[in-house]
Amino acid sequence: MSTPRISHRKIDHIKICATRNVESGRTNGLEDILLVHRSLPEIDMEDVDTSCIFMGHRLSLPFVIEAITGGTRQAERINQRLAAAAEKLQVAMGVGSQRIAIENSALERSFRIVRETAPSAFLIANIGAPQLVAGYGPEEAKKAIEMISANALAIHLNTVQETIQPEGEPMAEGVIDKIREIARQVNVPVIVKETGAGISAEEAVRLKAVGVSAIDVAGVGGTDWARVEGYRNNGRVKKSGMKLFFGWGISTAASIVEVKQTTDLTTIASGGIRDGVQIAKAVALGASGAGAARPLLSAALSSFVSVEQVIRTISEEVKTAMFLTGSKTVADLRQVPLVIFGNTHHWLTERGFDTEEYARRK
Repeated sequence: MSTPRISHRKIDHIKICATRNVESGRTNGLEDILLVHRSLPEIDMEDVDTSCIFMGHRLSLPFVIEAITGGTRQAERINQRLAAAAEKLQVAMGVGSQRIAIENSALERSFRIVRETAPSAFLIANIGAPQLVAGYGPEEAKKAIEMISANALAIHLNTVQETIQPEGEPMAEGVIDKIREIARQVNVPVIVKETGAGISAEEAVRLKAVGVSAIDVAGVGGTDWARVEGYRNNGRVKKSGMKLFFGWGISTAASIVEVKQTTDLTTIASGGIRDGVQIAKAVALGASGAGAARPLLSAALSSFVSVEQVIRTISEEVKTAMFLTGSKTVADLRQVPLVIFGNTHHWLTERGFDTEEYARRK
């Protein structure tokens, strides 16, 4: 696909995500997770410490600015503002797919600006699974990592989006072997991330077996890329019946449990994360951190100050949830009692998971 077409698509994605209703018709399931309130927390809120070690890097908050964009002039401004916030507030950040810059070095600036702006932040490079099928391998992965001096590499899975995208490339044969090859040859941890449909226990086990270090579940409940692509096609989808796949996938909450119940991989919770209470719930379920994209995109289109305010608000919400559960540290938060009920309980039970046992031993 030509660089101009990819650039136009990226511009479309930003505009649609910022101005249209692209939220999934389903929730991320975290409303089904209740943290047990501690009336006697026996700590002072001023002593609550939201910092944590994330993939060997200290963060002030278990939070990742999820992959958003890159490759255009507007994307450069967005990425600079996001990176400035990541550096100042000591949170992690991922960039959007770097395919456009790998194929056209003139567009690298919109990605390189991230490391220039955030010299000490934990940064995550990004390439797509369809490109692995089309021929990408360790060389392209290393180029993406070098471009931003990344601390980790994300390989994103977006089969639902590719199926509905007007110019989509729904190819997946051989991806797992390519992931194994890349994991063996790059010098940073490899994260496999979904883009809104969640990751099941079965896939988590396969990914661990090929050397993946972490999984970003990116479950149902946030931005629905099938809807986004529908808007790009003037509200239509390219095949009859494709609207049936709006909201397709596994919820964020259920996906966290599926991954953590079956592997010991670092798990990032994303997919509809909109506030600090949801982050606290995700961490209590077993995630090492949680991420969000769309709330940060809207802020980044405005100013650095807006991005900073969103993250500071989230941080205060996490801190409050920790205080109310008697969690002085993020490690304590991972041990708090919780209850799983509703649709998430039903899904996990039907899938053979013992939710009560998991809540006790997570």
